[in-house]
Amino acid sequence: MSNLTPLVDHPLVSRYASPEMARIWSPVRRFSTWRRLWLALAESQAELGLTGDDGRPRIRSEQLDAMRRHLDDIDLSKADEYERRFRHDVMAHIHTFADACPEARDIIHLGATSCFVTDNADLLLMRESLKLLIDRLVGVIRRLALFARTWRDEPTLGFTHFQPAQLTTIGKRACLWLYDFLLDFRELEYRLETLKFRGVKGTTGTQASFLALFRGDHERVRRLDELVARKMGFAHVYPVTGQTYSRKVDAQMLASLGGLGQTVHKWGTDLRLLAHRQEIDEPFEAEQVGSSAMAYKRNPMRAERMCSLGRFLDGLPSLAGQTAATQWLERTLDDSAIRRLILPQAFLAADAVLRLAANLAGGLIVNVAIVRREVSQFLPYLATENILMEAVRLGGDRQDLHERIRRHSHAVTAQVKQGGSSDLLERLKADPAFRGIDWDHALDPVAFVGRAPNQVDEFLTSEIEPLLARFPENTALDEEIQR
Repeated sequence: MSNLTPLVDHPLVSRYASPEMARIWSPVRRFSTWRRLWLALAESQAELGLTGDDGRPRIRSEQLDAMRRHLDDIDLSKADEYERRFRHDVMAHIHTFADACPEARDIIHLGATSCFVTDNADLLLMRESLKLLIDRLVGVIRRLALFARTWRDEPTLGFTHFQPAQLTTIGKRACLWLYDFLLDFRELEYRLETLKFRGVKGTTGTQASFLALFRGDHERVRRLDELVARKMGFAHVYPVTGQTYSRKVDAQMLASLGGLGQTVHKWGTDLRLLAHRQEIDEPFEAEQVGSSAMAYKRNPMRAERMCSLGRFLDGLPSLAGQTAATQWLERTLDDSAIRRLILPQAFLAADAVLRLAANLAGGLIVNVAIVRREVSQFLPYLATENILMEAVRLGGDRQDLHERIRRHSHAVTAQVKQGGSSDLLERLKADPAFRGIDWDHALDPVAFVGRAPNQVDEFLTSEIEPLLARFPENTALDEEIQR
């Protein structure tokens, strides 16, 4: 039943997802899609020459005109009343539609089963949702690419096990985030390109009811399937179905959306770690409050929210997979309630995380002084291998030099852990075994980032720029994500 005055305010609709995505999955959009499907079916049956027992056309033009006039004026209150009587949502809307255009009552849903409207409508809504998600994802990629280009050669500490490791650059790290989003883009685009229409298949997928309507004419039934699909904008139908299209389609779709949840959770976690280190901040507005108690707080709330929603999104594919696994023979109805929950919520959550991601990617703040301070603090440790090689080149004994570096570095680490400062560089400079080292060259951070800046350029040029060239900038979405 539709809720005209909902008692629960669903946060995905009221708080997180965009109005555009909420409208796609709204009751009005769903039920108006059902009516468009009934119209497409009736039009196609008429075009294929469906006749009655008297040989006259079974569907008249004035009936089709009446259906066209009432595609969107849906009386939800009346539909609710019918559903309370019939305990069947599709029958409730058949009668509500028939009340709006009584001259077409006898041709609405002719030969069809409920899944003709429910399944095909879900596929139509998923297709529209995918297009919106892809546009949003491209926007995220565009912003992150600009960020990566801007910071392509700024050295920063790399981390393994969240311990300081060799240097990378801020731009190269951004490319790691970008690549995950690129994989998601390819997955969503593949889902869009391969999504098909359930079509006109009948109660168990055999099209028996339509074969009876067309008096055993297999060719016209086959053409009916294709014609309705084309009217609804699909080039292909699933070649075989039971009463429903295979629920593996839902499982694969939600697996792709769940992958997006993984990506934003990983990225959001990285941003939270970097915010803790004060190296990168997320956007923070002039009057934004970080804590109701601790007025000084500047929490990474956008990244935290993105992680929370991403975790929810990543949890939905298992439910779709279990649903696909437990369908019996040509169909059971235990897929219905769970699909009503997880399909809309998956797309709403994906929309929500991409809005957050776009907002974050377009407003990240790099605290350069802190980044460089951290690099400077750890660089002497990272440079010791190069210093060792340079000292050997100048004639030193490799094993002796290695032992000296080991003793100095461990002593400094112990000193720092007791609250002292790091003076490894001063100790090495004072050690006569390292006399003659070009210290300026040995401690230039740029010498420790490898090919990171070049990798940024090569990745953006070969992978990202061709993708972005396919999609013009969407200023409407740009403005919307800033709000």
